[in-house]
Amino acid sequence: MSDPIWTIWWVWAAAALILAILEVLAPGYVFLGFAIGAGAVGLLLANTGLSAGLPLLLLIFAALSLVAWFALKQLFPKSTGSVKTFDEDIND
Repeated sequence: MSDPIWTIWWVWAAAALILAILEVLAPGYVFLGFAIGAGAVGLLLANTGLSAGLPLLLLIFAALSLVAWFALKQLFPKSTGSVKTFDEDIND
């Protein structure tokens, strides 16, 4: 009997690739954390041969994605912006 599809490492790697492509199409570091999480789960499955059920793999994916999202927030902080404001009319 074959393994369920969610325990195959390349499925998680393909999901990471798709999420990374979505990040390029819709930038904002939204999908990048999920892509990193899916890639990490794929590496975990490929290197350790972990045979876990879907709920555990989804929990690992969620935890790694959350850690990646927080790390991205620290690496790429939101810019404060430097909007110039005028107190008087520039035509005066």
